[in-house]
Amino acid sequence: MLDLERLRALHSVATYGSVSAAADVLHVTTSAVSQQLAKLERETGQKLLERNGRGVRLTDAAELLVAHAERILSLVEQAQADLEAHRGSVVGQLTLAAFPTAARGLLPDALRRLRADHPDLRVLLREEDPLHSMPLVLRGDLDMAVVQDWNNEPLPLPGGLQKAVICEDVADVAVPADHPLAGRDAVHLKELAGDPWISSSPDSICCDWLLRTLRAVDSEPRIVHMAYEFATQLALVGAGLGNVILPRMGRCDVPPGVAIVPLVAPLTRSVYAVWREKAARRPAIRAVLMALS
Repeated sequence: MLDLERLRALHSVATYGSVSAAADVLHVTTSAVSQQLAKLERETGQKLLERNGRGVRLTDAAELLVAHAERILSLVEQAQADLEAHRGSVVGQLTLAAFPTAARGLLPDALRRLRADHPDLRVLLREEDPLHSMPLVLRGDLDMAVVQDWNNEPLPLPGGLQKAVICEDVADVAVPADHPLAGRDAVHLKELAGDPWISSSPDSICCDWLLRTLRAVDSEPRIVHMAYEFATQLALVGAGLGNVILPRMGRCDVPPGVAIVPLVAPLTRSVYAVWREKAARRPAIRAVLMALS
């Protein structure tokens, strides 16, 4: 009989492209993955990996086995979810990712409530950008993720995932206090065309969104600084170095030298949780959703 953990090791190598990457995802050593694959080769009597330059590639036999492994692992996850649902208890471990402002603004209170209401549930939180966390949920590396999309650029939901809206968030513009528009009750984004801007890191969903949002009002973005944390971005605004589009959830203490100005045409984002359809019956999923609401 084929061993489930050995199938999982092979499936991870196929998914992530190397033995070392599979080891990182499975939280084991590279040697442990190699041993699992060697045992699987002996079980099947088939060669599963071949050298390919400095890496490896799957043989035809391995590709066939991976296709079956994907279905088997999916059924195992569904069986575990059904068992938890049948028992009705909120127990076990749940891995959860959230983008930084949600991790700071939503998760501490939610995790406190979960610990009080469901002491047998262990939630492991990590910060991830939605561009990274959605694929991780889809592949099964995470159980849930808190993600965002904007009213002018919805985030596509991949097949196999479900979502629930947690809240809506509005964005304002933070400009230096001596900016000509700093005293206005509201501004059109187009009025800031040509200004220098401060953005999050280039591999984040917020950076991509800022570039497209500014270009949509005929303003080619002039990004002068990049910083992931909103507190750092506001400090740069306070130093007179540029503007920031700032969601209210992400607003920390506004430092001296910064003016917050609403937009005439508001930019809003939806914050929502995503999880795999196969795990939807888990009481832990429902408990986390309730804590986040």
